[in-house]
Amino acid sequence: MRGKQAPKRNLLPDYKYGNVLVTKLINYVMLDGKKIAAEKIVYRALEIAAEKSKKEAMDVFDEAMKNIMPSVEVRSRRVGGANYQIPMPVRAERRVALAYRWILEAARAKKGKPMAEKLAGELLAAAEGEGEAVKKKLDVQRMAEANKAFAHFARR
Repeated sequence: MRGKQAPKRNLLPDYKYGNVLVTKLINYVMLDGKKIAAEKIVYRALEIAAEKSKKEAMDVFDEAMKNIMPSVEVRSRRVGGANYQIPMPVRAERRVALAYRWILEAARAKKGKPMAEKLAGELLAAAEGEGEAVKKKLDVQRMAEANKAFAHFARR
């Protein structure tokens, strides 16, 4: 790697909920630099989720994020000519990034509804511990559990 690593930019909290994680979600939803459209989608999704669950929007969002963020994942490592899947703990920033990636992947895979409704549905499902994003997290953690025998390779 040449040169210095780019410094981490601090995001400003969003104007409606005052939460940096919501700003980050807006940035993940955004396509082609259309931030206003992304904000509308995310805020509408949070409103729908709050209406359907009869809870505060941020409570639903926080619960969904908690249920999606993985604590361990597998990483490939080459040891003596063989590739092993080694379970490793996930850093905080990566946990958030994976959670957003999985929830948007699941929402975008659904067809026939506006994005705000698809995202709201996925957030609600995740808050209840169900849905595609939670299933993905469980698959990743199951994979790590299955490869626990190779954990000793991580300490090299």
